Amino acid sequence: MKKYLIIISLLVFVACKKEIVPRPYGYFRVDLPPNEYAVFDSIVSYDFDISKYAFIEKHQSNKNIDIYYPIVDGTIYCTYETFNANDFRKVSEESRALAYKHVVRAEAITEHVFVNEEAKVYGILYDFKGNTASPVQFFLTDSVHQYFRGSLYFNARPNADSIAPMMAFVREDIVRLIETFKWK
Repeated sequence: MKKYLIIISLLVFVACKKEIVPRPYGYFRVDLPPNEYAVFDSIVSYDFDISKYAFIEKHQSNKNIDIYYPIVDGTIYCTYETFNANDFRKVSEESRALAYKHVVRAEAITEHVFVNEEAKVYGILYDFKGNTASPVQFFLTDSVHQYFRGSLYFNARPNADSIAPMMAFVREDIVRLIETFKWK
């Protein structure tokens, strides 16, 4: 009887061995509200539509601003500059060089050209695929004297999968910003 009890005990321990199956990482579902916009009228030289879920943080110079999104913990760092007409090539090349610094980490970089002849706004939106520090950057110019540049950063470790919904939410706002941008 003792033999049978030992054999049954051994069979139970051997038969109940858990098979280990690797599981992919899971991310929390993020439900973001529909985008709503209001006009941001800067004191300096431009205005554009901004999300009602974002806050503007002005720098002391009143030239540069940060557009902070508390619901996704991300910021669009924006720079405004004026330049001489002869320096347009230099300014646009600097913007391109800043964007292409991400080529080390990016799997792909896509450029989207924006042209608004009526408002004299010309620009490029850069989308970065992969785990880059900044998933979206852009610059706008009147190609004569004014230049506006923005870079989106999240306060999180770069992981394209986990920030994808938040990035899509803010990217939509960036496209709206570009499409409604006007020089004064």
